[in-house]
Amino acid sequence: MTDTMRAVVCHGPADYRLEEVPVPRPGSGEALVRVEAVGICASDLKCFHGAAKFWGDGSRPAWAETMVIPGHEFVGVVVELDDAARRRWHVDVGDRVVSEQIVPCWTCRYCRRGQYWMCAAHDIYGFKRRTPGAMASYQVYPANALVHKVSSALPAAHAAFAEPLSCALHAVERAGIAFEDVVVVAGCGPIGLGMIAGARAKSPAHIVALDLSDSRLDLAELCGADITVNIARQDPLDVVNGLTQGYGADVYLEGSGHPAAVPQGLRLLRKLGTYVEYGVFRDDVTVDWSIISDDKELDIRGAHLGPHCWPAAIRMLEAGLLPVDRICTHQLPLADFRQGLELVGDGTRSVKVSLIPE
Repeated sequence: MTDTMRAVVCHGPADYRLEEVPVPRPGSGEALVRVEAVGICASDLKCFHGAAKFWGDGSRPAWAETMVIPGHEFVGVVVELDDAARRRWHVDVGDRVVSEQIVPCWTCRYCRRGQYWMCAAHDIYGFKRRTPGAMASYQVYPANALVHKVSSALPAAHAAFAEPLSCALHAVERAGIAFEDVVVVAGCGPIGLGMIAGARAKSPAHIVALDLSDSRLDLAELCGADITVNIARQDPLDVVNGLTQGYGADVYLEGSGHPAAVPQGLRLLRKLGTYVEYGVFRDDVTVDWSIISDDKELDIRGAHLGPHCWPAAIRMLEAGLLPVDRICTHQLPLADFRQGLELVGDGTRSVKVSLIPE
Protein backbone atom coordinates (compact mmCIF):
# COMPACT_ATOMS: atom_id res chain seq x y z
CA MET A 1 0.00 0.00 0.00
CA THR A 2 1.33 3.41 -0.98
CA ASP A 3 1.43 6.48 1.26
CA THR A 4 -0.90 8.51 -0.97
CA MET A 5 -4.13 7.92 -2.84
CA ARG A 6 -6.41 9.70 -5.25
CA ALA A 7 -9.53 11.24 -3.78
CA VAL A 8 -12.27 13.69 -4.69
CA VAL A 9 -12.07 16.69 -2.35
CA CYS A 10 -14.83 19.25 -1.79
CA HIS A 11 -13.53 22.83 -1.76
CA GLY A 12 -17.03 24.31 -1.80
CA PRO A 13 -20.11 24.33 -4.06
CA ALA A 14 -19.26 23.32 -7.64
CA ASP A 15 -15.58 23.08 -6.66
CA TYR A 16 -14.79 19.38 -6.30
CA ARG A 17 -11.28 18.31 -7.32
CA LEU A 18 -9.48 15.03 -7.88
CA GLU A 19 -6.35 15.22 -5.74
CA GLU A 20 -3.49 13.13 -4.40
CA VAL A 21 -3.88 12.95 -0.62
CA PRO A 22 -2.32 10.89 2.18
CA VAL A 23 -3.80 7.48 2.86
CA PRO A 24 -5.61 7.80 6.22
CA ARG A 25 -4.28 5.84 9.18
CA PRO A 26 -6.66 4.17 11.63
CA GLY A 27 -6.46 5.02 15.29
CA SER A 28 -7.49 3.00 18.30
CA GLY A 29 -10.72 1.07 17.70
CA GLU A 30 -10.85 2.10 14.05
CA ALA A 31 -10.56 0.21 10.75
CA LEU A 32 -8.87 1.04 7.47
CA VAL A 33 -10.99 -0.08 4.54
CA ARG A 34 -10.12 -0.31 0.85
CA VAL A 35 -13.08 1.22 -0.97
CA GLU A 36 -14.62 -0.97 -3.67
CA ALA A 37 -17.54 1.24 -4.75
CA VAL A 38 -19.24 4.47 -3.70
CA GLY A 39 -22.64 5.59 -4.95
CA ILE A 40 -23.48 9.15 -5.91
CA CYS A 41 -26.58 10.22 -3.99
CA ALA A 42 -29.02 12.96 -4.97
CA SER A 43 -27.94 14.74 -1.80
CA ASP A 44 -24.34 14.67 -3.08
CA LEU A 45 -25.57 16.42 -6.21
CA LYS A 46 -27.55 19.02 -4.26
CA CYS A 47 -24.52 19.68 -2.06
CA PHE A 48 -22.36 20.06 -5.17
CA HIS A 49 -24.80 22.61 -6.58
CA GLY A 50 -24.81 24.64 -3.37
CA ALA A 51 -28.24 23.91 -1.88
CA ALA A 52 -28.98 26.00 1.20
CA LYS A 53 -29.66 22.83 3.22
CA PHE A 54 -25.93 22.11 2.99
CA TRP A 55 -24.26 25.50 2.62
CA GLY A 56 -26.70 27.73 4.51
CA ASP A 57 -28.56 30.91 3.65
CA GLY A 58 -30.04 33.88 5.48
CA SER A 59 -32.15 31.64 7.70
CA ARG A 60 -29.77 28.76 8.47
CA PRO A 61 -26.05 28.14 8.96
CA ALA A 62 -23.95 25.93 6.73
CA TRP A 63 -23.93 22.26 7.67
CA ALA A 64 -21.50 20.86 5.09
CA GLU A 65 -17.79 21.58 5.41
CA THR A 66 -15.02 22.14 2.88
CA MET A 67 -11.84 20.06 2.49
CA VAL A 68 -13.87 16.87 2.91
CA ILE A 69 -13.87 13.74 0.74
CA PRO A 70 -17.52 13.15 -0.30
CA GLY A 71 -19.37 9.85 -0.43
CA HIS A 72 -21.68 8.23 2.14
CA GLU A 73 -22.97 5.09 0.37
CA PHE A 74 -20.12 2.64 -0.03
CA VAL A 75 -18.64 -0.80 0.46
CA GLY A 76 -15.08 -1.92 1.04
CA VAL A 77 -12.71 -4.56 2.38
CA VAL A 78 -11.01 -4.30 5.76
CA VAL A 79 -7.23 -4.04 5.40
CA GLU A 80 -6.24 -3.00 8.93
CA LEU A 81 -7.85 -2.92 12.38
CA ASP A 82 -7.01 -3.54 16.02
CA ASP A 83 -8.47 -5.95 18.57
CA ALA A 84 -10.90 -3.35 19.92
CA ALA A 85 -12.45 -2.93 16.47
CA ARG A 86 -12.55 -6.70 15.95
CA ARG A 87 -14.47 -7.22 19.17
CA ARG A 88 -16.88 -4.34 18.62
CA TRP A 89 -17.84 -5.10 15.03
CA HIS A 90 -17.08 -8.85 14.79
CA VAL A 91 -15.09 -8.28 11.60
CA ASP A 92 -11.53 -9.00 10.55
CA VAL A 93 -9.02 -8.23 7.82
CA GLY A 94 -10.40 -9.39 4.48
CA ASP A 95 -14.06 -9.00 5.41
CA ARG A 96 -16.28 -7.00 3.10
CA VAL A 97 -18.10 -4.32 5.11
CA VAL A 98 -20.40 -1.35 4.93
CA SER A 99 -20.81 1.37 7.53
CA GLU A 100 -24.02 3.22 8.29
CA GLN A 101 -23.86 6.71 6.87
CA ILE A 102 -23.95 8.49 10.25
CA VAL A 103 -21.23 8.12 12.88
CA PRO A 104 -23.08 8.81 16.14
CA CYS A 105 -21.47 10.51 19.11
CA TRP A 106 -23.27 8.11 21.53
CA THR A 107 -23.35 10.85 24.22
CA CYS A 108 -26.01 13.36 23.14
CA ARG A 109 -29.66 13.24 24.19
CA TYR A 110 -30.73 11.36 21.05
CA CYS A 111 -27.96 8.79 21.15
CA ARG A 112 -28.55 8.10 24.85
CA ARG A 113 -32.22 7.43 24.06
CA GLY A 114 -31.38 5.03 21.23
CA GLN A 115 -32.28 7.56 18.52
CA TYR A 116 -28.77 7.57 17.11
CA TRP A 117 -29.81 8.55 13.58
CA MET A 118 -30.79 11.98 14.92
CA CYS A 119 -27.45 12.45 16.74
CA ALA A 120 -26.95 16.11 17.67
CA ALA A 121 -23.40 16.22 16.27
CA HIS A 122 -24.65 14.57 13.07
CA ASP A 123 -21.37 13.47 11.56
CA ILE A 124 -22.31 11.89 8.24
CA TYR A 125 -19.57 10.50 6.03
CA GLY A 126 -18.63 12.82 3.22
CA PHE A 127 -19.94 16.07 4.66
CA LYS A 128 -17.86 16.63 7.82
CA ARG A 129 -14.10 16.80 8.32
CA ARG A 130 -14.39 14.37 11.24
CA THR A 131 -15.91 11.75 8.90
CA PRO A 132 -14.31 11.78 5.43
CA GLY A 133 -16.29 9.89 2.81
CA ALA A 134 -15.51 7.15 0.32
CA MET A 135 -14.71 8.90 -2.97
CA ALA A 136 -11.16 7.70 -2.48
CA SER A 137 -9.11 4.53 -2.54
CA TYR A 138 -9.16 4.10 1.24
CA GLN A 139 -11.36 5.19 4.11
CA VAL A 140 -11.30 4.92 7.90
CA TYR A 141 -14.32 3.70 9.83
CA PRO A 142 -14.22 5.56 13.18
CA ALA A 143 -14.59 3.74 16.48
CA ASN A 144 -18.14 5.09 16.94
CA ALA A 145 -19.31 3.78 13.57
CA LEU A 146 -21.96 1.14 12.93
CA VAL A 147 -20.50 -1.59 10.71
CA HIS A 148 -22.11 -4.56 8.94
CA LYS A 149 -20.68 -7.45 6.92
CA VAL A 150 -21.82 -7.96 3.32
CA SER A 151 -21.45 -11.01 1.10
CA SER A 152 -18.43 -10.94 -1.20
CA ALA A 153 -20.59 -12.61 -3.86
CA LEU A 154 -22.37 -9.34 -4.63
CA PRO A 155 -20.92 -6.98 -7.22
CA ALA A 156 -19.42 -3.99 -5.43
CA ALA A 157 -21.94 -1.46 -6.74
CA HIS A 158 -24.79 -3.74 -5.64
CA ALA A 159 -23.36 -4.07 -2.13
CA ALA A 160 -23.06 -0.28 -1.85
CA PHE A 161 -26.79 -0.07 -2.61
CA ALA A 162 -27.37 -1.18 0.98
CA GLU A 163 -27.29 2.50 1.97
CA PRO A 164 -30.15 3.84 -0.20
CA LEU A 165 -32.13 0.64 0.36
CA SER A 166 -31.87 0.98 4.14
CA CYS A 167 -33.11 4.57 3.82
CA ALA A 168 -36.08 3.45 1.75
CA LEU A 169 -36.93 0.72 4.26
CA HIS A 170 -36.91 3.24 7.11
CA ALA A 171 -39.45 5.37 5.22
CA VAL A 172 -41.63 2.28 4.81
CA GLU A 173 -41.38 1.56 8.53
CA ARG A 174 -42.40 5.14 9.28
CA ALA A 175 -45.53 4.69 7.15
CA GLY A 176 -47.04 1.92 9.26
CA ILE A 177 -48.48 0.18 6.20
CA ALA A 178 -51.45 -2.14 6.77
CA PHE A 179 -52.71 -5.04 4.64
CA GLU A 180 -55.65 -3.18 3.08
CA ASP A 181 -53.75 0.00 2.30
CA VAL A 182 -53.36 1.62 -1.09
CA VAL A 183 -49.78 2.92 -1.09
CA VAL A 184 -48.51 5.52 -3.54
CA VAL A 185 -44.77 5.93 -4.13
CA ALA A 186 -43.68 9.15 -5.82
CA GLY A 187 -40.45 8.83 -7.78
CA CYS A 188 -38.87 5.63 -9.05
CA GLY A 189 -35.23 6.47 -8.51
CA PRO A 190 -33.04 4.47 -6.11
CA ILE A 191 -34.99 5.52 -3.00
CA GLY A 192 -38.42 5.11 -4.57
CA LEU A 193 -37.59 1.66 -5.94
CA GLY A 194 -36.41 0.62 -2.50
CA MET A 195 -39.63 1.98 -1.01
CA ILE A 196 -41.63 -0.13 -3.44
CA ALA A 197 -39.69 -3.28 -2.55
CA GLY A 198 -40.08 -2.56 1.15
CA ALA A 199 -43.77 -1.76 0.84
CA ARG A 200 -44.34 -5.00 -1.10
CA ALA A 201 -42.91 -6.91 1.85
CA LYS A 202 -45.73 -5.40 3.96
CA SER A 203 -48.36 -6.91 1.58
CA PRO A 204 -50.67 -3.91 1.10
CA ALA A 205 -53.67 -4.09 -1.24
CA HIS A 206 -51.99 -2.00 -3.95
CA ILE A 207 -48.71 -0.20 -4.61
CA VAL A 208 -49.01 2.61 -7.14
CA ALA A 209 -45.73 3.91 -8.57
CA LEU A 210 -45.50 7.42 -10.07
CA ASP A 211 -42.79 8.71 -12.37
CA LEU A 212 -42.17 10.51 -15.65
CA SER A 213 -40.00 7.71 -17.08
CA ASP A 214 -41.45 4.54 -18.58
CA SER A 215 -38.18 2.68 -18.07
CA ARG A 216 -38.16 3.52 -14.36
CA LEU A 217 -41.79 2.47 -14.11
CA ASP A 218 -40.78 -0.88 -15.62
CA LEU A 219 -38.25 -1.22 -12.80
CA ALA A 220 -40.97 -0.30 -10.33
CA GLU A 221 -43.00 -3.30 -11.49
CA LEU A 222 -39.99 -5.57 -11.00
CA CYS A 223 -39.62 -4.19 -7.46
CA GLY A 224 -43.23 -4.92 -6.59
CA ALA A 225 -45.53 -2.17 -7.86
CA ASP A 226 -48.77 -3.60 -9.24
CA ILE A 227 -49.87 -0.30 -10.82
CA THR A 228 -47.66 2.26 -12.55
CA VAL A 229 -48.59 5.76 -13.70
CA ASN A 230 -46.62 8.00 -16.01
CA ILE A 231 -47.77 11.34 -14.61
CA ALA A 232 -46.90 13.08 -17.89
CA ARG A 233 -49.73 11.19 -19.59
CA GLN A 234 -52.19 10.27 -16.84
CA ASP A 235 -53.61 11.96 -13.75
CA PRO A 236 -52.73 9.75 -10.78
CA LEU A 237 -55.80 11.04 -8.93
CA ASP A 238 -58.06 9.24 -11.39
CA VAL A 239 -56.15 5.99 -10.79
CA VAL A 240 -56.13 6.30 -7.01
CA ASN A 241 -59.80 7.28 -6.84
CA GLY A 242 -60.67 4.30 -9.01
CA LEU A 243 -58.94 1.98 -6.55
CA THR A 244 -60.48 3.53 -3.43
CA GLN A 245 -64.07 4.42 -4.36
CA GLY A 246 -62.99 8.03 -4.48
CA TYR A 247 -61.59 8.19 -0.94
CA GLY A 248 -57.89 8.53 -1.81
CA ALA A 249 -54.67 6.71 -0.96
CA ASP A 250 -53.94 5.52 2.56
CA VAL A 251 -50.18 6.14 2.38
CA TYR A 252 -48.02 8.41 0.24
CA LEU A 253 -44.25 7.91 0.20
CA GLU A 254 -42.30 10.79 -1.34
CA GLY A 255 -38.87 9.79 -2.62
CA SER A 256 -38.27 12.11 -5.56
CA GLY A 257 -37.22 15.34 -3.86
CA HIS A 258 -39.17 17.26 -6.48
CA PRO A 259 -41.23 20.20 -5.13
CA ALA A 260 -44.29 19.26 -7.21
CA ALA A 261 -44.46 15.88 -5.47
CA VAL A 262 -45.48 17.49 -2.17
CA PRO A 263 -48.83 19.05 -3.16
CA GLN A 264 -49.40 15.98 -5.33
CA GLY A 265 -49.25 13.80 -2.23
CA LEU A 266 -51.61 16.01 -0.25
CA ARG A 267 -54.04 15.81 -3.17
CA LEU A 268 -53.87 12.01 -3.49
CA LEU A 269 -54.26 11.11 0.18
CA ARG A 270 -57.59 10.32 1.81
CA LYS A 271 -58.72 11.96 5.02
CA LEU A 272 -56.63 10.66 7.95
CA GLY A 273 -54.02 9.39 5.50
CA THR A 274 -50.27 9.20 6.10
CA TYR A 275 -47.64 11.20 4.22
CA VAL A 276 -43.97 10.19 4.59
CA GLU A 277 -41.33 12.60 3.26
CA TYR A 278 -37.90 11.25 2.44
CA GLY A 279 -36.83 13.43 -0.47
CA VAL A 280 -34.14 16.06 0.03
CA PHE A 281 -35.11 19.36 -1.58
CA ARG A 282 -32.79 21.91 -3.05
CA ASP A 283 -35.13 24.82 -2.24
CA ASP A 284 -37.92 25.47 0.24
CA VAL A 285 -41.32 23.99 -0.62
CA THR A 286 -44.61 25.74 0.20
CA VAL A 287 -48.00 24.00 0.50
CA ASP A 288 -51.49 24.77 1.73
CA TRP A 289 -51.32 23.59 5.34
CA SER A 290 -55.10 23.77 5.64
CA ILE A 291 -55.23 20.54 3.63
CA ILE A 292 -53.09 18.89 6.31
CA SER A 293 -55.17 20.22 9.18
CA ASP A 294 -58.72 21.31 8.52
CA ASP A 295 -59.41 19.42 5.29
CA LYS A 296 -57.93 15.98 5.92
CA GLU A 297 -56.23 15.77 9.34
CA LEU A 298 -53.21 14.03 7.82
CA ASP A 299 -50.31 12.37 9.59
CA ILE A 300 -47.15 13.98 8.19
CA ARG A 301 -43.99 12.06 8.99
CA GLY A 302 -40.39 12.72 8.08
CA ALA A 303 -37.85 9.99 7.49
CA HIS A 304 -34.08 10.33 7.80
CA LEU A 305 -31.32 7.80 7.13
CA GLY A 306 -31.87 4.07 7.62
CA PRO A 307 -31.79 3.24 11.35
CA HIS A 308 -32.18 -0.42 12.26
CA CYS A 309 -32.86 -1.27 8.60
CA TRP A 310 -29.36 -2.12 7.39
CA PRO A 311 -29.49 -5.85 8.23
CA ALA A 312 -32.79 -6.19 6.36
CA ALA A 313 -31.46 -4.24 3.39
CA ILE A 314 -28.37 -6.45 3.21
CA ARG A 315 -30.51 -9.61 3.42
CA MET A 316 -32.71 -8.37 0.57
CA LEU A 317 -29.69 -7.67 -1.63
CA GLU A 318 -28.07 -11.01 -0.85
CA ALA A 319 -31.36 -12.80 -1.58
CA GLY A 320 -31.71 -11.08 -4.95
CA LEU A 321 -35.09 -9.54 -4.12
CA LEU A 322 -34.47 -6.43 -6.22
CA PRO A 323 -33.33 -6.14 -9.87
CA VAL A 324 -30.12 -4.45 -8.73
CA ASP A 325 -28.33 -5.25 -11.98
CA ARG A 326 -30.80 -2.93 -13.70
CA ILE A 327 -30.92 -0.37 -10.90
CA CYS A 328 -27.12 0.06 -10.72
CA THR A 329 -26.82 1.36 -14.26
CA HIS A 330 -23.41 3.06 -14.27
CA GLN A 331 -20.05 2.27 -12.67
CA LEU A 332 -17.40 4.86 -13.49
CA PRO A 333 -13.75 5.33 -12.54
CA LEU A 334 -13.19 7.76 -9.68
CA ALA A 335 -11.57 10.20 -12.11
CA ASP A 336 -14.90 10.50 -13.93
CA PHE A 337 -16.75 11.82 -10.88
CA ARG A 338 -17.94 14.91 -12.77
CA GLN A 339 -19.53 12.72 -15.42
CA GLY A 340 -21.18 10.77 -12.63
CA LEU A 341 -22.63 13.94 -11.11
CA GLU A 342 -23.90 14.98 -14.53
CA LEU A 343 -25.60 11.60 -15.03
CA VAL A 344 -27.34 11.89 -11.68
CA GLY A 345 -28.38 15.45 -12.44
CA ASP A 346 -29.72 14.54 -15.88
CA GLY A 347 -31.94 11.83 -14.40
CA THR A 348 -32.93 10.32 -17.77
CA ARG A 349 -29.90 8.17 -18.57
CA SER A 350 -29.19 6.50 -15.25
CA VAL A 351 -30.77 5.16 -12.08
CA LYS A 352 -27.90 4.53 -9.66
CA VAL A 353 -24.42 5.81 -10.54
CA SER A 354 -21.39 4.52 -8.65
CA LEU A 355 -17.70 5.36 -8.70
CA ILE A 356 -15.09 2.60 -8.58
CA PRO A 357 -11.78 3.76 -7.03
CA GLU A 358 -8.59 2.33 -8.50
